[in-house]
Amino acid sequence: MNHSIIPGAQWPAVMGVLNVTPDSFSDGGRFADREAALQQARTMVEAGADCLDIGGESTRPGAEPVPIQEELDRVCPVLEAIRSELDIPLSLDTSTPEVMREGARLGATLINDVRSLRREGAVEAARDSGLPVCIMHMQGEPATMQQQPEYADDVVLDVLAFLRSRTQELIEAGIVRERIMLDPGFGFGKTLEHNLTLLDRLETITAEGLPVLVGMSRKSMLGKVTGRDLAHRMPASVAAATVAMMKGAAVVRAHDVPETVDAARLVSALDGNREQEYG
Repeated sequence: MNHSIIPGAQWPAVMGVLNVTPDSFSDGGRFADREAALQQARTMVEAGADCLDIGGESTRPGAEPVPIQEELDRVCPVLEAIRSELDIPLSLDTSTPEVMREGARLGATLINDVRSLRREGAVEAARDSGLPVCIMHMQGEPATMQQQPEYADDVVLDVLAFLRSRTQELIEAGIVRERIMLDPGFGFGKTLEHNLTLLDRLETITAEGLPVLVGMSRKSMLGKVTGRDLAHRMPASVAAATVAMMKGAAVVRAHDVPETVDAARLVSALDGNREQEYG
């Protein structure tokens, strides 16, 4: 596993979610204030998070793009405050080239882009930053992605084909393969059946040999399976993360950090025991 993607992380790693937006689906507005965001960052670090993912533009279904300056004003003060106090890798959840460049200058260590660097100038900004990147499969845009998503072929093979193609395009643009992480994009232009199929066959994607990030925490797919509302999806979130890690996911993105860290430690212990037993 390439440890340079998230320096110092144990594998599987837990990425704590820190949304500094007023409209994110799970915690919209709770951490938009700089001090509230910093306190939440402290809490997640103490709980064992391996990195934090800071986002200033909601990508929930139906979300509209945020003006560039507004995203900068949300993200940069929080990034700067956390970097000045906490020694933890910081991921930028952004598709905006200007945020990538400024975030890299302020000490971000990873670019996590749900649009796979497809906004104009994003590839160049990511390449010039020298940072690792996570590219994600999404059918459509957040504003429309859940309006009757369909796949002509097999959803897993379609997702894999996109990730392979985009990886090759980024390599040709000057981003080395060792700096790329993949995300199949649970909930981004997928029905419940698509999401369950992706999870069930996640090994098809982890077998590519690049680290895979998975984000299912508190998502509507879990609500549909369990009948639970947003406030009561922690157990299902941890269960989904555990399944993903056991199928080879290198990083799980989580709101419920302490519980997910416990799950990651169990998966890691199983892996270590297996290596000892079978060499």
